[in-house]
Amino acid sequence: MKYLLLVHHDENALNVLPEIDLRAMRAESVQIANEINANHKYIDAAPLYSASTGTCVRVRGGETIVTDGPFAETREQLGGYYLINAEELDEALAFARRIPGARIGTVEVRPVMKLEGLPEK
Repeated sequence: MKYLLLVHHDENALNVLPEIDLRAMRAESVQIANEINANHKYIDAAPLYSASTGTCVRVRGGETIVTDGPFAETREQLGGYYLINAEELDEALAFARRIPGARIGTVEVRPVMKLEGLPEK
């Protein structure tokens, strides 16, 4: 089963980290992704740019509404993701607890629903 590990954190927390800590966290994230890949569980992973760079699209009553910025005004924003294959939730949780973002925020683990008719990768 595929699991999406969503890394949420307060973007301001990154601003107070010394640059060397931020680089170390990113290097650790790359190392974890490579370990997941070595176990043939890796599908994709990436950090995201700041929530302020996002654009939201909504369609209401046939009208398209485009707004700048994050979907919700919350302290924690989506900062990145890992998409993995795992046999069960416990295996996905084992990977999630190692992600550096879990130390400054939250890693949300969600199973990915298979939808018939979508293109295969």
